[in-house]
Amino acid sequence: MSGGHPVEIAGVTHRYGDRTALNDVTLSVEPGQVFGLLGPNGGGKTTLFKILSTLLAPTAGRAFVLGKDVVADAHAVRRQIGIVFQSPSVDGQLTVLENLLHHGMIYGRSGSSLRREARVQLERFGLSDRATERVVTLSGGLRRRVELAKVMLHEPQVLILDEPSTGLDPGVRAELMDHLHRLRDEKGVTSLLTTHLLEEAERCDALAFLDRGMLVAVDTPDALKRSIGSEVVSIRCASPEDLVAKVNARFATQGDVVDGVIRLEAENGHTLVPEIIEAFPGTIDSVTVGRPTLEDVFVHLTGHRLWGEGGAEAASAEVVSV
Repeated sequence: MSGGHPVEIAGVTHRYGDRTALNDVTLSVEPGQVFGLLGPNGGGKTTLFKILSTLLAPTAGRAFVLGKDVVADAHAVRRQIGIVFQSPSVDGQLTVLENLLHHGMIYGRSGSSLRREARVQLERFGLSDRATERVVTLSGGLRRRVELAKVMLHEPQVLILDEPSTGLDPGVRAELMDHLHRLRDEKGVTSLLTTHLLEEAERCDALAFLDRGMLVAVDTPDALKRSIGSEVVSIRCASPEDLVAKVNARFATQGDVVDGVIRLEAENGHTLVPEIIEAFPGTIDSVTVGRPTLEDVFVHLTGHRLWGEGGAEAASAEVVSV
């Protein structure tokens, strides 16, 4: 199978005993995309990462990276991809430069050409002045830069990253995405990353939603949000199940209760809010109105949130306390 896509997944299923982690997943990634796999923990993202990086053979179906089967041609795939694991894989006791040199030797590089390429990568990722420092002394963000510099040493055209910003603060996460965009624009590198973070997903060129092992949507972030085509109203109250039935009956809406919060989609939600408050005085604690977010799309498609209670609210939301 090869349709000119750097990553192609065809009917991939994987089971751990009786549990199905992936269920007949089919998708393809365009060349030069930053492609995100978004979903909650346990959704199947890491299992798919392991399959694409040749660490795990699927129970059924096939996957191809740069036209090569990840099972039948695993060795060839490994030589052409760069992998960033959730847990750092750099050696903290070695210097930044030593980490790159050792990685290059694994790929058959040596001598002055290896040192020259290592210096190029250090310059690209802003690490030249850190070359002689031991990695253990660096911040989490700088260690991630070392990780990217290392995996780019053998010039892979596909990067596969498993929740690469885990443990990083928001500013460093943004910097990591900047680097992936730069690699896309300057080198044509295709990046596929797993994530459960909305701000990371928003900056991907395309997204696939995975939930309970199933692929539920694939599109650009903007197209996914437009698919709802309305405003989202969230209502917090003491008795959501009782109130949602009354709201639906009174206003012909199709609201649901998700994690104890009434959620409904309306073309003019901001005009509906005062009518709901007036119709049910004293029963509503607060109302949130906002443009659809990726989490709203996820809820629309799956019936549950990416997180449980305490998840981030939409930045664009307007909150009305009652």
